[in-house]
Amino acid sequence: MPLIKVKSSVSAPDRTIVESLLKNLSTKLAKHLGKPESYVMTAFESDIPMTFAGTFDPVCYVEIKSIGKMTSAQTNAMSKDFCQQIQETLGVSANRIYIEFADAQGYLWGWNSSTFG
Repeated sequence: MPLIKVKSSVSAPDRTIVESLLKNLSTKLAKHLGKPESYVMTAFESDIPMTFAGTFDPVCYVEIKSIGKMTSAQTNAMSKDFCQQIQETLGVSANRIYIEFADAQGYLWGWNSSTFG
């Protein structure tokens, strides 16, 4: 049930760019976590009024959630990989991207009329 959600102040790029970004993030998240991509969900929100360091320059906030424990090595590798991908795709500088990693407990995540716990 890994989830990666990107929220950004950038104006909505062309739909094909967004779809390509989401597909790339999906594939990469599955690989980083060693989980089947068939359970990965991605989301993108643009045009969100946001500041970082007191300015309205382009910025992103990324949420990554997964059932189980993510290791420090995994989160470091994902931070590097996803910041690079977002910078290349959306033009947001890596130093203006925050990523929140959250481990989820299976019984607190629902799917298909049940939970993972």
